[in-house]
Amino acid sequence: MDKNNEMVEIWGDVVAIKSLLLSIIISVVSTMGMFALAPSNDRSLQLFFGLFGAVFGFVVSALLIKPKRNITVESKKDD
Repeated sequence: MDKNNEMVEIWGDVVAIKSLLLSIIISVVSTMGMFALAPSNDRSLQLFFGLFGAVFGFVVSALLIKPKRNITVESKKDD
């Protein structure tokens, strides 16, 4: 198997390691970045900024990383 296309099974789904690591990095950086931008004296705003960063990271990851699956639909003929 090609090293760039190495796949692993996680929670019953097969994913590319490179894409998984890239999406984790994007999510962590966006979450912690937005958390750091929140005012330090307001804990609830820190929570909402962090949640917004997590959602933003998810959206960016979903747009940048395309699925690697090929789904084939076969029709079943009745006898």
